[in-house]
Amino acid sequence: MSEKQMTNDDKIMLLKSQIENREKNLKVKKKFTPETNCSLEFEGVRYNLHASQKDQLTNLLIRLTMYEMAVEKLGLENEYIISGYSVGQWIKDIKLRLEIIKYEEEDRNLKDLKKKLENLLSHEKQVELAIDDLAKLIK
Repeated sequence: MSEKQMTNDDKIMLLKSQIENREKNLKVKKKFTPETNCSLEFEGVRYNLHASQKDQLTNLLIRLTMYEMAVEKLGLENEYIISGYSVGQWIKDIKLRLEIIKYEEEDRNLKDLKKKLENLLSHEKQVELAIDDLAKLIK
């Protein structure tokens, strides 16, 4: 049983290491500094970019992109304003908000995975890691 625990512990530590590498490689969280006021009234519906879900924002981005293509084709870039801002400004803010949501989801998933793996470690391995952490603090 002890040998099986060691192999499981080794696998868990390897997976934990891979998760830590993914956490390090995760792009730095951007700060949401919008160009707009984040309150968009579009096609009869009011959207708050801060409160909208990922699927709502994605749908809105697709629809606004179609509008942007039409505006460019018609040469109305400077004239066509929605809720006080250009279509391009809305698109930029929505893309940034989606990037932040994606970052937060990935960060949360990695933390959840790491916690689940730590809970699977044998008691002996958990004690060993706790002792190692304490030794680092003492040095």
